[in-house]
Amino acid sequence: MGTPDFSVPTLNQLIEKHEVVAVVTQPDKRKGRGKAMQFPPVKEAALAHDIPVYQPVKVREPDFIRILAEIAPDVIVVVAFGQILPEEILNLPKYGCINVHASLLPRYRGAAPIQWAVINGEKETGVTTMYMAKGLDTGDMIDKVVVPVEARETGESLHDKLSQAGGSLILETLRKLEEGTAVRIPQKDEESSYAGMLTKELGRIDWKQDARYIERLIRGLNSWPSAYTGLNGKTLKIWDADLADAESCPKGARPGNPGTIAAVTKDSFYVVTGQGLLKVNEVQLQGKKRMPVSSFLLGYKISEGMQLGDE
Repeated sequence: MGTPDFSVPTLNQLIEKHEVVAVVTQPDKRKGRGKAMQFPPVKEAALAHDIPVYQPVKVREPDFIRILAEIAPDVIVVVAFGQILPEEILNLPKYGCINVHASLLPRYRGAAPIQWAVINGEKETGVTTMYMAKGLDTGDMIDKVVVPVEARETGESLHDKLSQAGGSLILETLRKLEEGTAVRIPQKDEESSYAGMLTKELGRIDWKQDARYIERLIRGLNSWPSAYTGLNGKTLKIWDADLADAESCPKGARPGNPGTIAAVTKDSFYVVTGQGLLKVNEVQLQGKKRMPVSSFLLGYKISEGMQLGDE
Protein backbone atom coordinates (compact mmCIF):
# COMPACT_ATOMS: atom_id res chain seq x y z
CA MET A 1 0.00 0.00 0.00
CA GLY A 2 1.56 3.25 -1.15
CA THR A 3 0.99 6.22 -3.41
CA PRO A 4 3.73 8.81 -4.15
CA ASP A 5 7.27 8.61 -5.54
CA PHE A 6 8.59 7.92 -2.04
CA SER A 7 6.87 4.52 -2.04
CA VAL A 8 8.29 3.28 -5.35
CA PRO A 9 11.81 2.17 -4.25
CA THR A 10 10.23 0.01 -1.53
CA LEU A 11 7.89 -1.60 -4.05
CA ASN A 12 10.75 -2.27 -6.46
CA GLN A 13 12.85 -3.92 -3.74
CA LEU A 14 9.89 -6.07 -2.67
CA ILE A 15 9.32 -7.18 -6.26
CA GLU A 16 12.93 -8.41 -6.46
CA LYS A 17 12.82 -10.48 -3.25
CA HIS A 18 9.18 -11.36 -2.59
CA GLU A 19 5.90 -12.19 -4.33
CA VAL A 20 3.87 -8.99 -4.44
CA VAL A 21 0.34 -10.27 -4.95
CA ALA A 22 -1.37 -6.88 -5.10
CA VAL A 23 -0.78 -3.14 -4.86
CA VAL A 24 -3.24 -0.75 -3.24
CA THR A 25 -2.98 2.96 -4.01
CA GLN A 26 -5.04 6.12 -4.08
CA PRO A 27 -7.45 6.82 -6.98
CA ASP A 28 -6.14 8.50 -10.13
CA LYS A 29 -6.26 12.31 -10.13
CA ARG A 30 -6.53 15.00 -12.77
CA LYS A 31 -3.40 17.15 -12.84
CA GLY A 32 -1.76 19.89 -14.87
CA ARG A 33 -3.23 22.55 -17.09
CA GLY A 34 -4.93 20.02 -19.34
CA LYS A 35 -6.42 18.21 -16.33
CA ALA A 36 -5.35 14.89 -17.78
CA MET A 37 -5.92 11.83 -15.62
CA GLN A 38 -2.67 10.84 -13.94
CA PHE A 39 -1.76 7.54 -12.28
CA PRO A 40 -0.11 7.57 -8.84
CA PRO A 41 3.62 6.67 -9.20
CA VAL A 42 3.08 3.39 -7.34
CA LYS A 43 0.39 2.33 -9.81
CA GLU A 44 2.73 2.99 -12.75
CA ALA A 45 5.45 0.87 -11.11
CA ALA A 46 3.01 -1.96 -10.35
CA LEU A 47 1.54 -2.07 -13.87
CA ALA A 48 5.06 -2.22 -15.32
CA HIS A 49 5.41 -5.55 -13.47
CA ASP A 50 1.87 -6.79 -14.24
CA ILE A 51 0.84 -6.62 -10.59
CA PRO A 52 -2.91 -6.21 -9.90
CA VAL A 53 -3.74 -2.69 -8.64
CA TYR A 54 -6.65 -1.70 -6.41
CA GLN A 55 -7.68 1.93 -5.87
CA PRO A 56 -10.46 2.13 -3.29
CA VAL A 57 -11.77 5.59 -2.46
CA LYS A 58 -11.92 4.38 1.14
CA VAL A 59 -10.12 1.23 2.29
CA ARG A 60 -12.65 0.74 5.08
CA GLU A 61 -15.40 -0.06 2.57
CA PRO A 62 -16.71 -3.60 3.29
CA ASP A 63 -16.42 -4.62 -0.38
CA PHE A 64 -12.72 -3.78 -0.46
CA ILE A 65 -12.01 -5.48 2.87
CA ARG A 66 -13.62 -8.63 1.42
CA ILE A 67 -11.34 -8.41 -1.62
CA LEU A 68 -8.32 -8.05 0.63
CA ALA A 69 -9.40 -11.06 2.70
CA GLU A 70 -9.66 -13.13 -0.49
CA ILE A 71 -6.14 -12.08 -1.52
CA ALA A 72 -5.01 -13.28 1.94
CA PRO A 73 -1.62 -11.51 2.12
CA ASP A 74 1.03 -12.78 4.54
CA VAL A 75 2.04 -9.18 5.23
CA ILE A 76 0.94 -5.71 4.13
CA VAL A 77 3.73 -3.17 3.67
CA VAL A 78 2.49 0.42 3.93
CA VAL A 79 4.56 3.36 2.65
CA ALA A 80 3.01 6.84 2.44
CA PHE A 81 -0.33 5.38 1.42
CA GLY A 82 -2.49 8.30 2.50
CA GLN A 83 -5.40 6.58 4.23
CA ILE A 84 -5.91 5.36 7.79
CA LEU A 85 -6.34 1.58 7.96
CA PRO A 86 -9.22 0.15 10.01
CA GLU A 87 -8.65 -2.63 12.53
CA GLU A 88 -10.15 -5.20 10.15
CA ILE A 89 -7.19 -4.61 7.81
CA LEU A 90 -4.57 -4.22 10.54
CA ASN A 91 -5.51 -7.65 11.91
CA LEU A 92 -5.80 -9.38 8.53
CA PRO A 93 -2.23 -10.45 7.56
CA LYS A 94 -0.33 -13.20 9.36
CA TYR A 95 2.67 -10.91 9.97
CA GLY A 96 0.65 -7.73 10.38
CA CYS A 97 0.75 -4.38 8.59
CA ILE A 98 4.28 -2.98 8.53
CA ASN A 99 4.81 0.74 7.96
CA VAL A 100 7.93 2.33 6.50
CA HIS A 101 8.12 5.79 8.07
CA ALA A 102 10.61 8.52 7.06
CA SER A 103 11.91 9.51 10.50
CA LEU A 104 13.60 8.10 13.57
CA LEU A 105 10.44 7.48 15.56
CA PRO A 106 9.05 8.63 17.91
CA ARG A 107 10.44 11.90 16.50
CA TYR A 108 8.45 13.41 13.64
CA ARG A 109 5.28 11.39 13.59
CA GLY A 110 2.88 12.66 10.96
CA ALA A 111 2.64 13.62 7.31
CA ALA A 112 5.82 15.60 6.53
CA PRO A 113 8.77 14.27 8.57
CA ILE A 114 11.30 14.80 5.77
CA GLN A 115 10.73 18.50 5.25
CA TRP A 116 10.43 19.35 8.95
CA ALA A 117 13.74 17.62 9.68
CA VAL A 118 15.42 20.07 7.28
CA ILE A 119 13.45 23.12 8.46
CA ASN A 120 14.25 22.37 12.10
CA GLY A 121 17.96 21.96 11.41
CA GLU A 122 18.31 18.29 12.36
CA LYS A 123 21.77 16.83 11.83
CA GLU A 124 20.40 13.35 11.20
CA THR A 125 17.14 11.59 10.50
CA GLY A 126 16.32 8.17 9.08
CA VAL A 127 13.71 5.51 8.44
CA THR A 128 11.81 3.34 10.90
CA THR A 129 9.84 0.17 10.23
CA MET A 130 7.00 -0.43 12.67
CA TYR A 131 3.92 -2.49 13.38
CA MET A 132 0.90 -0.37 12.52
CA ALA A 133 -1.54 0.42 15.31
CA LYS A 134 -4.67 2.52 15.67
CA GLY A 135 -2.82 5.75 16.54
CA LEU A 136 -0.86 8.02 14.18
CA ASP A 137 2.60 6.43 13.78
CA THR A 138 2.45 5.10 17.34
CA GLY A 139 3.00 1.37 16.74
CA ASP A 140 5.88 -0.70 18.10
CA MET A 141 9.14 -0.19 16.19
CA ILE A 142 11.14 -2.98 14.56
CA ASP A 143 14.17 -1.58 12.70
CA LYS A 144 15.82 1.79 12.08
CA VAL A 145 18.46 3.20 9.77
CA VAL A 146 20.12 6.58 10.38
CA VAL A 147 20.65 9.00 7.46
CA PRO A 148 22.76 12.17 7.93
CA VAL A 149 21.21 15.51 6.93
CA GLU A 150 23.86 17.33 4.91
CA ALA A 151 24.57 21.06 5.25
CA ARG A 152 22.97 21.86 1.86
CA GLU A 153 20.23 19.24 2.07
CA THR A 154 16.87 20.07 0.53
CA GLY A 155 13.52 18.44 1.16
CA GLU A 156 13.81 16.86 -2.28
CA SER A 157 17.33 15.46 -1.89
CA LEU A 158 16.55 14.06 1.57
CA HIS A 159 13.31 12.55 0.21
CA ASP A 160 15.32 10.60 -2.38
CA LYS A 161 17.87 9.35 0.18
CA LEU A 162 15.21 8.20 2.64
CA SER A 163 13.08 6.50 -0.01
CA GLN A 164 16.07 4.37 -1.05
CA ALA A 165 16.94 3.65 2.59
CA GLY A 166 13.36 2.55 3.26
CA GLY A 167 13.45 0.07 0.40
CA SER A 168 16.53 -1.63 1.82
CA LEU A 169 15.30 -1.55 5.42
CA ILE A 170 11.98 -3.28 4.71
CA LEU A 171 13.80 -6.32 3.30
CA GLU A 172 15.72 -6.68 6.55
CA THR A 173 12.51 -6.31 8.55
CA LEU A 174 10.64 -8.91 6.49
CA ARG A 175 13.54 -11.35 6.89
CA LYS A 176 13.29 -11.01 10.67
CA LEU A 177 9.51 -11.44 10.58
CA GLU A 178 9.85 -14.68 8.61
CA GLU A 179 12.57 -15.97 10.95
CA GLY A 180 10.64 -14.97 14.06
CA THR A 181 13.48 -12.70 15.24
CA ALA A 182 11.73 -9.34 14.80
CA VAL A 183 11.51 -7.40 18.04
CA ARG A 184 8.78 -5.04 19.22
CA ILE A 185 10.18 -1.81 20.66
CA PRO A 186 7.46 0.36 22.21
CA GLN A 187 7.67 4.06 21.43
CA LYS A 188 8.14 6.55 24.24
CA ASP A 189 5.34 9.05 23.74
CA GLU A 190 7.11 11.65 25.86
CA GLU A 191 9.91 11.76 23.24
CA SER A 192 7.54 12.17 20.30
CA SER A 193 7.12 15.20 18.06
CA TYR A 194 4.65 15.92 15.28
CA ALA A 195 5.42 16.79 11.64
CA GLY A 196 2.25 18.46 10.40
CA MET A 197 1.13 18.57 6.79
CA LEU A 198 2.76 21.07 4.45
CA THR A 199 0.68 23.96 3.15
CA LYS A 200 1.44 26.69 0.63
CA GLU A 201 0.99 29.27 3.37
CA LEU A 202 3.87 27.68 5.29
CA GLY A 203 6.19 28.84 2.48
CA ARG A 204 5.42 32.54 2.95
CA ILE A 205 8.68 34.02 4.26
CA ASP A 206 8.44 36.10 7.42
CA TRP A 207 11.49 38.32 7.12
CA LYS A 208 11.33 39.05 10.85
CA GLN A 209 12.60 35.50 11.39
CA ASP A 210 16.36 35.09 11.58
CA ALA A 211 18.33 34.34 8.42
CA ARG A 212 19.34 30.87 9.63
CA TYR A 213 15.71 29.75 9.95
CA ILE A 214 14.69 31.28 6.60
CA GLU A 215 17.58 29.53 4.83
CA ARG A 216 16.46 26.17 6.27
CA LEU A 217 12.85 26.90 5.32
CA ILE A 218 13.90 27.51 1.72
CA ARG A 219 15.79 24.20 1.61
CA GLY A 220 13.12 22.23 3.44
CA LEU A 221 10.28 23.34 1.14
CA ASN A 222 12.28 22.68 -2.03
CA SER A 223 10.65 21.36 -4.22
CA TRP A 224 7.13 21.71 -2.74
CA PRO A 225 5.45 23.92 -1.74
CA SER A 226 8.51 26.23 -2.01
CA ALA A 227 9.36 29.36 -0.02
CA TYR A 228 8.17 32.67 -1.43
CA THR A 229 7.80 36.39 -0.81
CA GLY A 230 6.27 39.40 -2.54
CA LEU A 231 8.05 41.68 -5.02
CA ASN A 232 6.16 44.67 -6.40
CA GLY A 233 2.84 42.87 -6.10
CA LYS A 234 4.06 39.57 -7.63
CA THR A 235 5.05 36.31 -5.99
CA LEU A 236 8.79 35.65 -5.94
CA LYS A 237 9.81 32.10 -5.11
CA ILE A 238 13.26 31.71 -3.58
CA TRP A 239 14.88 28.40 -4.44
CA ASP A 240 18.40 28.82 -3.13
CA ALA A 241 19.99 31.11 -0.55
CA ASP A 242 22.96 31.29 1.82
CA LEU A 243 23.62 32.86 5.17
CA ALA A 244 25.69 36.01 4.67
CA ASP A 245 28.53 36.67 7.09
CA ALA A 246 30.63 39.80 7.41
CA GLU A 247 33.23 38.50 4.94
CA SER A 248 30.79 37.57 2.17
CA CYS A 249 28.56 40.64 2.47
CA PRO A 250 29.37 43.52 0.06
CA LYS A 251 30.85 46.60 1.67
CA GLY A 252 28.36 49.38 2.17
CA ALA A 253 25.34 47.08 2.48
CA ARG A 254 22.40 49.18 3.61
CA PRO A 255 20.74 48.27 6.89
CA GLY A 256 16.96 48.44 7.02
CA ASN A 257 13.78 46.79 8.22
CA PRO A 258 13.35 43.03 7.71
CA GLY A 259 12.65 42.35 4.03
CA THR A 260 14.75 45.27 2.78
CA ILE A 261 17.21 44.55 -0.02
CA ALA A 262 20.52 45.64 1.48
CA ALA A 263 22.87 45.02 -1.44
CA VAL A 264 22.86 43.79 -5.04
CA THR A 265 25.73 42.12 -6.90
CA LYS A 266 25.90 40.66 -10.41
CA ASP A 267 24.82 37.19 -9.24
CA SER A 268 22.87 37.68 -5.99
CA PHE A 269 21.08 40.10 -3.72
CA TYR A 270 21.13 40.39 0.07
CA VAL A 271 18.02 40.72 2.23
CA VAL A 272 17.75 42.02 5.79
CA THR A 273 16.13 39.55 8.19
CA GLY A 274 15.26 39.65 11.88
CA GLN A 275 18.84 38.58 12.52
CA GLY A 276 21.52 38.59 9.86
CA LEU A 277 21.47 38.89 6.08
CA LEU A 278 20.30 36.30 3.56
CA LYS A 279 22.14 36.00 0.24
CA VAL A 280 19.63 35.00 -2.46
CA ASN A 281 21.05 32.96 -5.36
CA GLU A 282 18.12 31.46 -7.30
CA VAL A 283 14.58 32.76 -7.79
CA GLN A 284 11.40 32.38 -9.82
CA LEU A 285 9.14 35.35 -10.46
CA GLN A 286 5.42 34.70 -10.90
CA GLY A 287 4.78 33.51 -14.47
CA LYS A 288 8.49 33.00 -15.22
CA LYS A 289 10.95 30.12 -15.14
CA ARG A 290 13.22 29.27 -12.25
CA MET A 291 16.65 30.88 -12.79
CA PRO A 292 19.87 32.05 -11.14
CA VAL A 293 19.74 35.60 -9.81
CA SER A 294 22.44 36.52 -12.36
CA SER A 295 19.97 35.74 -15.15
CA PHE A 296 17.02 37.28 -13.29
CA LEU A 297 18.84 40.61 -12.92
CA LEU A 298 19.34 40.84 -16.69
CA GLY A 299 15.61 41.30 -17.15
CA TYR A 300 14.41 42.74 -13.84
CA LYS A 301 15.78 45.71 -11.97
CA ILE A 302 16.47 45.12 -8.29
CA SER A 303 17.94 47.95 -6.25
CA GLU A 304 19.06 48.58 -2.70
CA GLY A 305 16.28 49.74 -0.42
CA MET A 306 13.50 47.81 -2.21
CA GLN A 307 11.16 45.99 0.11
CA LEU A 308 10.20 42.31 -0.17
CA GLY A 309 7.10 40.83 1.34
CA ASP A 310 4.54 43.31 0.06
CA GLU A 311 1.28 41.81 -1.16
